[in-house]
Amino acid sequence: MNLRTRIKFCGMRRVEDALAASALGVDAVGIVLTQKSIRFVELDAAARIRAALPPLVCAVALFMDDDPGWIGEALAAVRPALVQFHGVETAEDCIRHGLPYVKAVPMGGGLDVHAVISAHPAACAFLLDGHRAGEQGGGGRRFDWSAFPSGVDRPLMLAGGLTCDNVAAAVRQARPYAVDVSSGIESAPGIKDAAKMRRFAAEVARANGDFRVGSENR
Repeated sequence: MNLRTRIKFCGMRRVEDALAASALGVDAVGIVLTQKSIRFVELDAAARIRAALPPLVCAVALFMDDDPGWIGEALAAVRPALVQFHGVETAEDCIRHGLPYVKAVPMGGGLDVHAVISAHPAACAFLLDGHRAGEQGGGGRRFDWSAFPSGVDRPLMLAGGLTCDNVAAAVRQARPYAVDVSSGIESAPGIKDAAKMRRFAAEVARANGDFRVGSENR
């Protein structure tokens, strides 16, 4: 049983925001390296963010249907611990780079979640996000948490429309392995709000505390 929901803050574009997240005990920070995103980070800046992270804080590089050559160049420059694929990448596309990967599953309708999971036997985890297939994540779109699947043999991460005001409820209902937030902790795209980050982390910790007391939450 998962007694602690991990936290990933995604869309980092500034070293100071990544350091603030790390100080809050966040488990991972996401760096968007797909050039079509408004949160895209140039490779030199992305490498600085990665280098600034303290030990045991995981750097995750995000791509979406990008050219393999660009992915290889970006991975060599940034050296993330994990890769997150947000497009229609096949399992072969994802494993070719030789790093553990997370596959995003768009929950905006019309997609068989279990089919996506079955198609990626090598994925180390899956990110269930609120966007529709073909759309980018990070737009703050929430999906019905009752659709969060059970009986999956790998970790499931929850994203999409999470904020300081609803993340505790999301954790209690869905019981995800991790929560992933971008726009919900921002003052502008790619600019993180220190107070929102702090409150978001506190709300997840509060929900986790509920799991550790009382059999009704087990």
